[in-house]
Amino acid sequence: MVTSPTRRRVGTLALNLAVAIGGIIIILPLLWMVSASFKPIMEIYAFPPTLIPQNFTLTHYERLFTDWPFWSWYGNSITISLILTLLVLFFTSLAGFGFAKYRFTGSRALFTLLLGSTMVPFQLILIPLFIFMSQLGWTNSYLSLIVPFMAPAFGIFLMRQFILSIPSELIEAARIDGSTEFGIYWRIMLPLLRPALAAQGVLTFLGTWNSFLWPLAVLRNREAMTLPVGMASMIGSVTAGSEPPVGATMAAATLVSIPVILVFIAVQRQYIAGLTAASVKQ
Repeated sequence: MVTSPTRRRVGTLALNLAVAIGGIIIILPLLWMVSASFKPIMEIYAFPPTLIPQNFTLTHYERLFTDWPFWSWYGNSITISLILTLLVLFFTSLAGFGFAKYRFTGSRALFTLLLGSTMVPFQLILIPLFIFMSQLGWTNSYLSLIVPFMAPAFGIFLMRQFILSIPSELIEAARIDGSTEFGIYWRIMLPLLRPALAAQGVLTFLGTWNSFLWPLAVLRNREAMTLPVGMASMIGSVTAGSEPPVGATMAAATLVSIPVILVFIAVQRQYIAGLTAASVKQ
């Protein structure tokens, strides 16, 4: 008869095995991508594929840096992602603080309307938003990539849920000490919001870094493109009879992955803590 401890060990082993298999399935394509960026083109197409380059080369990186304005795209994506992330953290935490700790006429209805907006697909508002940006003269401008997305509804919801767990007595004590409302937010709330800020920061940075549809719609200047749009233009630049830039694309994808990995490694604990804490608040 199988004992309870044995069942638990078997269950744990099966779970670990499933996680290991899933990890391998995810990691192998990434390893091949990095490896392919250092292989000659014929070795990339070789079958069976190999993870270790037999003939190491930097040709694809040289082509990437000379044939396309890759570093301009890289700088554009870094700049837009960082600026938008900082603005989102400020506005969502401020709005979340207001919804969590203040009661005003229509606050519940406004928050319900805000949550309802998350169910509207972006494709539905893309054309009206593009027309609005055109009327403002913001097409082909970084303003169109930043301003419409500074206060996402999900970010406000995440911050509100986290702030609900913070005792209101802290706010009352600060008011008695003569602190202003903004001072309470800046000096008391923000330091306590680090896990939620980390979670929202990662979500915003990754979402902006990977954004493709909206930048494709509003950016026309080749030098002003972000990385996803620029990399798509690399594939689109192939003409009849020319060789697809497979190696250069692998090199670009390898370099594009670096900031994403570094950001997640830097704040992974706070990111997980923020999402977990916000998910259990009433």
